[in-house]
Amino acid sequence: MLLVHGGVAVADAPEPRTGGVPLVPDGFVWPNCRECGGFLQFLAHLPLDPGTIAVFFCQNDPGMCDDWDATAGANRAFVFRGQLSAATVPAEGETLLGAVTALRPHPADEPTAKPVLGRLGGEPDWIQDDETPGCPSCAARMTFTAELEEGSDFATSANFGGGGRGYVFHCRPCSEAAFLWQR
Repeated sequence: MLLVHGGVAVADAPEPRTGGVPLVPDGFVWPNCRECGGFLQFLAHLPLDPGTIAVFFCQNDPGMCDDWDATAGANRAFVFRGQLSAATVPAEGETLLGAVTALRPHPADEPTAKPVLGRLGGEPDWIQDDETPGCPSCAARMTFTAELEEGSDFATSANFGGGGRGYVFHCRPCSEAAFLWQR
């Protein structure tokens, strides 16, 4: 299933989107980069059955932290279940994208005139080698969940090194998620 540009979205919309504010459970603490210590930037809200994946990565000093690596600590992905509400956004750091873009599911076998911003399910279309992460809880290979393109314009674009692609994975039994990108 492709994810196509669905126009501007509300900052805390429960639908698939890039940018805006993450929907989180009570007690959520905004993640920090383990390398530079700064707050991570919220990238994407991806509902899945059951729950939601929220994706973050470090944009405090692009290229200096290993934000492309699933385990280095410069990015995070969370699986949230239950009642969610808009997070309190830190006042400092590069924490939000410049705009909020709705991601509309579109069948991969049907033509579309809208920009393709990613896809859900299937197999990853790796730019480099397979980097499927293992679950930090059970060590099993994580399930590919979504692929994200950089974006259609500067305001909505994620910084995947210029022409890169992001990959989201999850482990359903452990409620763990991971994110990495390649260029």
